Amino acid sequence: MTPVLFWALKLALFLLAVAMLCAVTRLLIGPTAQDRVMALDCLYINGMLMMLILGINYTSNVYFEAAMLIALFGFLGSTALAKFLLRGEVIE
Repeated sequence: MTPVLFWALKLALFLLAVAMLCAVTRLLIGPTAQDRVMALDCLYINGMLMMLILGINYTSNVYFEAAMLIALFGFLGSTALAKFLLRGEVIE
């Protein structure tokens, strides 16, 4: 691994951690439920990207599979929450 790639991965991990911290603060103090849902979306996307960067850093396929699962469950959770906020029920 080249030194440029090494430091770029470290910087990306740090910036994603800062973004996740901002999303957690919005999740905790968001004034509306829509703000909290958007913060949760941002949180799972940043978590997925962090897993992808760790997979590149450690050259392991396990991190890529974990990122795929995070993306799948995050998408299902966001659609369920959006449907709940729009209609008041998830299953019709």
